[in-house]
Amino acid sequence: MNRVIPFVVVVCLTACTKGTQVSAQTQSPAPAKPAARQSTPAAAGQAATTAGEATPAAAPTAAVKPVPAQLPEVVAKVNGDTITKADFEKALHSAEQRVGQPVPADQRDQVYRRLLDQLVGYRLLVQETKTRNVVVPDAEIDARIGQIRQQFPNEEAFTKALAQQNLSVEKLKADARTDMAVAKMISDEVASKVAVKPTDIDAFYKANQQRFQQPERVHASHILVSVPKDADAAARAKAKAKADDLLKQAREGKDFAELAKANSDDPGSAQNGGDLGFFQAGQMVGPFNDVAFAQKPGTISDVVETDFGYHIIKVIEKQPGGVVPFDEAKGQIQQFLEQQNRSQQAEAFVNALKTKSKVEIFI
Repeated sequence: MNRVIPFVVVVCLTACTKGTQVSAQTQSPAPAKPAARQSTPAAAGQAATTAGEATPAAAPTAAVKPVPAQLPEVVAKVNGDTITKADFEKALHSAEQRVGQPVPADQRDQVYRRLLDQLVGYRLLVQETKTRNVVVPDAEIDARIGQIRQQFPNEEAFTKALAQQNLSVEKLKADARTDMAVAKMISDEVASKVAVKPTDIDAFYKANQQRFQQPERVHASHILVSVPKDADAAARAKAKAKADDLLKQAREGKDFAELAKANSDDPGSAQNGGDLGFFQAGQMVGPFNDVAFAQKPGTISDVVETDFGYHIIKVIEKQPGGVVPFDEAKGQIQQFLEQQNRSQQAEAFVNALKTKSKVEIFI
């Protein structure tokens, strides 16, 4: 069962957004495996996963009608509006890309049914925005497209990404307008029903102490002298010599952040003076992780070699493990509970639309 949860959450995200999924995927030589979060309680990640970014939670496990191996050209109709096999497969492909793997064979029926249900729900919402004449100002559309553009290093990369997804800027704007109209309508519909009482926040914290356990964390900066994996001995020696010289300068008192800005090959942290923020054990590659957690705050490591190259690590601060204090957690708990309420109200809204609509399922 655990394997399907990410798919169900991603399915909701995929079905409830159409054209604003263009994003820049860049590779960074930073040593972090996942990105290190800044002072985030353990519960935050769980809350985000559970909430599913404002999407209804997965239904309890139950017998699911098998989905045929071959899908018909039209998989459903919503008030006469067709959802095609192509629509379904596009949403499925997007979901699989986000999860990073194909749908597990033993969960195919459940995931496909959930995806189709979300596509039907989204189509109902789009139809309702037209019935209500929900308007999104052009300035807001342009701002959204601008935000998407900023994810790319230049206009050429943005245009290339659109082409890869068979999109034009005009189509992207149209899809963004639809998405934003749906979001605006849902927000207006559920806004008055999502408030959380302080007693609810306190009760959640007391009932979920295990979710607020935070492991030991380290706050560190680093300077990376990168080395290609196929570099020869001479290139490695040159990079090592540069790292040794930078280490010497740092230990002689030169400002570490300035050295990182001027010399680090890690684009993710160099502009911030090499600052990696807080991270917990296992988030960084092995040698980097081991040195950082063994090091005392305020000290600078010897040169550390990883698959990315040579690092100089400065440990700034360490935080011991333990339970996140209530005052630190309450803001995130409130956001999570509000998100949960919003998801439930949104699902109820969609269900109400279904009761007054003609929905035909052909699989």
